[in-house]
Amino acid sequence: MTRYVIVGAGAVGGMIGGRLAQAGIDTAWVARGEHGRALRDRGLTLMTPEGTETLRAPVWLDPSDADLRPDDVLVFATKTQHVAEALASWADVPVTGPDGALATAGETLPAVLSTNGVAAETMALRWFRRVYGVCVWAPTANLEPGVVVARFTPTSAVLHCSRVPATLTDDADSALLNRLRADWESARLDVPLPSDVMPWKYRKLISNLGNVVQALLGSQDADDVVEAARQEARQVFEDAGIVMVDDATEAAARASGPRSADVAGAPDELGGSTWQSLTKGRGNVETDFLNGEIVALAHQIGSEAPVNAALARWGRRAAADDVRPGDLSPDALRAGLPKPSGAAELSGAALKDGCRRRRSTKS
Repeated sequence: MTRYVIVGAGAVGGMIGGRLAQAGIDTAWVARGEHGRALRDRGLTLMTPEGTETLRAPVWLDPSDADLRPDDVLVFATKTQHVAEALASWADVPVTGPDGALATAGETLPAVLSTNGVAAETMALRWFRRVYGVCVWAPTANLEPGVVVARFTPTSAVLHCSRVPATLTDDADSALLNRLRADWESARLDVPLPSDVMPWKYRKLISNLGNVVQALLGSQDADDVVEAARQEARQVFEDAGIVMVDDATEAAARASGPRSADVAGAPDELGGSTWQSLTKGRGNVETDFLNGEIVALAHQIGSEAPVNAALARWGRRAAADDVRPGDLSPDALRAGLPKPSGAAELSGAALKDGCRRRRSTKS
């Protein structure tokens, strides 16, 4: 029987692992720190629009706790800035075969990347022979140890998935993907199987470019800033020859999928992954693999992406200076973006001053 080992059982990973456990599908959860200890000691409290349930599965706080089997599937659901560390730490974990022979996870087990951005799959190929990408549509949150909120209903996620690179897909890959889809769909997770998931992930990357703006401004709006970042990214994609799913196809898929709904007992204000990182004061954010990915693509073709570069700097500085959502005003954010000349004005002093002025108006 296939067992799904969720490496990073936080918001998205906890939702996947919780739904699998709820459906009686074999799963193990990997999490660190206070959240990992809460999962081990009290189980996972999964809050959905249908109700709240506490679920249990084996919990490993470290790769050294694991007892990997040849039929395991490793599902990496960490934030993208942490995935390289996770991949490296799991690649050489031993897998015991039925005859007692040992191999390594990187040699024998599939690595499924349930991550934002488009960088994790290439990272994984350094350590794992078989890599599968997932485009995650799942409004989830993990702000309290041991508790995950999932807002989609009647299913909790849409998870497009394929082998990466898609050109290597063979019969074994198709069998694995069909088995994963059958298991996960029985656990109230939608799993479309496109021939290549990366165009879906590039399209979602466009949507994720506003994450840092939401994280910095909280409930305040700066739609013009988000639109500037997205338009810049679309031009970079065009210039770089990047293929992504078109807007109409994505819109049709979202319209036919699950909808977001209220969850009884959950906080009214729940933002995306970057918002959650700043809210929890993690000291790092995913922005370098979202807005920073546009910058990297631009640099690869000898171009620039000044709006996304500035937003990536805002994200790094905000995480380092313990900025919380809503501390920054839209005007202060705009002041740190490129002027028509292309020069961005951003410094630690500018960020602190913008946050200080914003806090003074809130108090």
